[in-house]
Amino acid sequence: MTTFKTNVLRKIAALAVASGLLFAAGCGEAPTAANSSSAPASGGSSSSSASTDLNVSDYDAIINAGAVADSATVEANAWAKSVKEAGVLKVGGTKTSQLFSLQSTTDNKVRGFDAGLSQLLARYILGDAKTELTVVDSSTRESVLQNGTVNSVFATYTINDKRKEKISFAGPYYVSQQAILVSKNNTDITGVDSLNGKKVAVQGGSTGPQIVAGVAPQATVQEFQTDAEATQALRQGRVDAYVVDQTLQLGTLVKSPNDFKIVGEPFGNKDPYGIGLPKDSDAAAFVNDWLKKIEADGTWAKLWKVTIGDRTGVTTVPTPPEIEQ
Repeated sequence: MTTFKTNVLRKIAALAVASGLLFAAGCGEAPTAANSSSAPASGGSSSSSASTDLNVSDYDAIINAGAVADSATVEANAWAKSVKEAGVLKVGGTKTSQLFSLQSTTDNKVRGFDAGLSQLLARYILGDAKTELTVVDSSTRESVLQNGTVNSVFATYTINDKRKEKISFAGPYYVSQQAILVSKNNTDITGVDSLNGKKVAVQGGSTGPQIVAGVAPQATVQEFQTDAEATQALRQGRVDAYVVDQTLQLGTLVKSPNDFKIVGEPFGNKDPYGIGLPKDSDAAAFVNDWLKKIEADGTWAKLWKVTIGDRTGVTTVPTPPEIEQ
């Protein structure tokens, strides 16, 4: 983790000097309604002048080149057929995750690793990357699937047995662990051994509360509904640290390198991210087959590189986790 953080921060510092800008475009999102089309535009220019922001042209090219299923493949699956008939993939997701699903202040499109996967799946079924996004948080991801508001959830969604009682999962498509975020000037917290006796932010409804209780039973855990709320509490000094998936913490570092830092090593069980789908449907089989296709043809790697690797200085593309059957 130390070498990784050093590489990230060196790249951030070099880019800041070269551009004279410090990630200004990533610092906020325009207010929008809960539902919006997130289909990417064909072609496009960069949504900001900071070079660590997403390369929109490259991203859109990946989505527009995504595979399209033949009619027989779609017709053979009840879930995919229903999506095709609706003409849109209804997605539960976010608009504020820096690397995974962020709404542009320029064109209001939602882009990132999770958003891109949802758009690629929509293209595979519909022949057009047309999605309709309903914003969810860690406490509503199951309910929107259960009540039919959406037919998929892409939201750094950890697969676990408790959630499987309510919904089905495809994947996993990514694996992460927990990381500790603190203010840049904090010298008291250096890793999990320093969390006891501290106020630690976590996301309510996530695996965070149980993980912190296991490694630091004397810590005072404070739950927040969103990543943005937890990060703001840390910024304001209302908590001493914030524990959440490392992927979210990396997004915060890209956005606010002068305010925060990651300390210690990643810890806790590996979190396998899955795609949430309706319980007892044939959706998982269809989506898993599609995941295997985009991993085999290199699309998964291309999307990871443009949304995460190029923006954090990580040059080695990870191997996708083995898909559960």
